[in-house]
Amino acid sequence: MESSIQSVEGMTSKKVFWSALGTGILVLALLLVSFGISGVAYAVPIAGVGDFYVEFDKLEGNGYTFFPKMGETSSSDSAPQGTNLIENLTIDHLQLYKDFKVGGQWIRVKITASKPVQITGLQHDAGLIEADAKFTNLALKENHSDDWQKQFQQTSSKITLEHAKLKTHYLFQKTINMNGMRLTVEKIDKK
Repeated sequence: MESSIQSVEGMTSKKVFWSALGTGILVLALLLVSFGISGVAYAVPIAGVGDFYVEFDKLEGNGYTFFPKMGETSSSDSAPQGTNLIENLTIDHLQLYKDFKVGGQWIRVKITASKPVQITGLQHDAGLIEADAKFTNLALKENHSDDWQKQFQQTSSKITLEHAKLKTHYLFQKTINMNGMRLTVEKIDKK
């Protein structure tokens, strides 16, 4: 009896492979951000995944600073943004999400928190902030500099944002306590 071995060639769709790999890396990064349902994560940046969105009902923070900058996004090496620094803050009803096109379908990776989220050492680079804002001891300051990004600064001892939606390019927290965290990956209809 004679046996013959035949080789079979397979094909892998590069588009599906890279989309799945990118989604897996994002999910891993988002899990590291939350460090468990009731844990505390330390020094966790989110960047390089393109525009993602942060929505919440209310943010109350102390030690706020804002300055303009040019920064990298998923679609550009340099785009106008604003950097927001907040020393300590609490966020109610946090939602953080990113949409991906995988094959011909859109999926959304989303993290929510059902309980207030406490953060220290926040750095947030945004291309858009829509919110009802309140400031205490608001100061706008011009500085002499050849670097336009250092010519303007806004500070406030206290900031409150309500009904907010932020288009985000970079997010870093020194510590985050995210009780009631939930991670979902779902198909969405996107027009």
